[in-house]
Amino acid sequence: MHELKLSTEIEQHQLGMRLDQALSELFPDYSRSRIKDWIVNNKVTVNNNIVNKPKERVLGGEKIAINAEIEEETYHQPEDIKLDIVYEDDDILVINKPRDLVVHPGAGNPDGTVLNALLHYHPNIARVPRAGIVHRLDKDTTGLMVVAKTINAQTHLVDALQHREITREYEAVAMGIITAGGTVDQPITRHPTKRTHMAVFPTGKPAVTHYRVMEKYRLHTRLRLRLETGRTHQIRVHMAHIAHPLIGDPLYGGRPRPPKGASESFIQTLRDFDRQALHATMLRLYHPITGELMQWNAPIPQDMQTLIQALQEDTEQHKDELDW
Repeated sequence: MHELKLSTEIEQHQLGMRLDQALSELFPDYSRSRIKDWIVNNKVTVNNNIVNKPKERVLGGEKIAINAEIEEETYHQPEDIKLDIVYEDDDILVINKPRDLVVHPGAGNPDGTVLNALLHYHPNIARVPRAGIVHRLDKDTTGLMVVAKTINAQTHLVDALQHREITREYEAVAMGIITAGGTVDQPITRHPTKRTHMAVFPTGKPAVTHYRVMEKYRLHTRLRLRLETGRTHQIRVHMAHIAHPLIGDPLYGGRPRPPKGASESFIQTLRDFDRQALHATMLRLYHPITGELMQWNAPIPQDMQTLIQALQEDTEQHKDELDW
């Protein structure tokens, strides 16, 4: 058993929801039945008062605290899934995650995840909550992740994330021509009607994404982005919010839009790119135990290289038509 402390605030769009329903939205890593059990057993406070009725309705804005104990996640089975390990010492692992790999088991993905792979690669990591995972990448986002091998390392990494002391930079290809870099500072929360989507909404949690232009194509732009915060789908939501969704993004509108006069091979390349064009290319942090400043870089994967090459060739073929 290990102690679990969680805190959050009920969001405005959750007005009228049952308490257990609202908390299952806010803490998607835990099942609704587990959350219901915590409520019934006096593990949940609302505005510092214990509430033990899962059906109680929320109004929005309530302060939530959960103080519970959970068993080690022994039900997650070790699986021999290859990990691309960029760095390892006694305290941390840095991995380069491929596409089509979920980070943590959840609804629809009970196994075959990074967590299952970590349990196989380093069995002692089972002693660390969530097998040392402190931040995530979406299933089809590639790139760098840091994992804690000890509880001490995990505690320090989580604290560093909360204080924005870990730098994460991404490369992406967005729809449309972006003429200059900028910052999107817009709060993000779960979409009020689409359970798998996130959305910009005034009552959401603060989210800040900086971006700069790396290369412009005829109807697309290659970007370098840096996160100040780490909300779910943050880059994807923010870029869609400014009308530049990522190529291939199935949730936020990155459907193929070939430019006028594009070759059939280029159109096919766009159609074949079936994930969001997003890669976590740089990770910089202070080592959680030694304090040493460390940085890792991961080159963009082959599918994005192929996409970028096709965009460059199409732009070169039509350079006389460009007005930028």
